[in-house]
Amino acid sequence: MTELPAAPPRTRAYDPDCVRCPRLAEFLARVRERYPGYWARPVGSFGASRPRILIVGLAPGLHGANRSGRPFTGDHAGLLLYRTLYEAGLASRAQSQSAQDGLRLINVRIANAVKCVPPENKPLPAEVRHCNGYLAAELEQLRSVRVYLALGRVAHEAALMALSLPRAAYPFGHGREHALDATRWLIDSYHCSRYNTATRRLTAEMFRAVVARACERAALAAQ
Repeated sequence: MTELPAAPPRTRAYDPDCVRCPRLAEFLARVRERYPGYWARPVGSFGASRPRILIVGLAPGLHGANRSGRPFTGDHAGLLLYRTLYEAGLASRAQSQSAQDGLRLINVRIANAVKCVPPENKPLPAEVRHCNGYLAAELEQLRSVRVYLALGRVAHEAALMALSLPRAAYPFGHGREHALDATRWLIDSYHCSRYNTATRRLTAEMFRAVVARACERAALAAQ
C-alpha cells in the first residue's frame, strides 16, 4: 500500500493545487481529461468570513462541487441544504446553481472533510486523516464559530479530529448535540444526500429542525 506523505501544516487552510493523496490526484487528473470544463481541483470552503455556524460536509460531488468549484453547488445535496439555509435566513437565495450566481451566506460557512472528489464519493480513512490538516487550520482561524454542524458520520469524526477531541466521547447521531466547551457545540445531522432524502432517512422537516437548533445554539435569531 502506498504510504501517504506527511499531513499538510495546520497553518494552511486550503491549497487549490494539492496533489498529496495519490489516489485522489490520479482520479482528478482523469476527471479533467473527461470533463475539461469542470473545476476538478480541491474545493475550498465557502461563506461568511466570520461565521457563527460552520457546516462540515463529506467531499465534493463529481458533478456538483467538483464541477462548479463551490461546496454543494450544482448537485442534489445542495438542493435541500441551500433551501433550508435560505428559509432560516442564512442564505441570500434558495438555490445554488454556479459559483458566479451571487449567492451569499450569512453567519454560515461550508467546508468539507475531504476537499477532492473521491471515486464513488467514498474517501478512504487515510485520505480523511490526511486532509484533516487543512480543516484543522481553518477551524483554528475561525474563532467566531459557535456551532459545528456535521453532515454525516465522516464529517462528524473529521471535525472532532480537527479539534483534537476523542471520538469516543462524542458519538454520532442525527440531531445529537455535543457541548465542546462553554461556548461551542457540535451538532450532528444525516447528510443531505440523494440516498438519504430518497429513502426518507432524512426528511426536509428533520433537516430544518437541525438547522434551526444550530441557529439557537449559535444565538442567531430564526427568520
